[in-house]
Amino acid sequence: MTTPRVKVTIRCNLCGEKFVLRGRRDKGKVDTGFKQCLCDNANDFEVEELAL
Repeated sequence: MTTPRVKVTIRCNLCGEKFVLRGRRDKGKVDTGFKQCLCDNANDFEVEELAL
């Protein structure tokens, strides 16, 4: 059985850069592989999920 895919929009609260990624929901958490923004921010994000 495959895990459900979700569309994730990540917006950096420091510089305003926006990333739209696909990820998989696993154990209540979404894994997209996203690590940090282009401005080196690794913590302050606004995350929105949408089921595919």
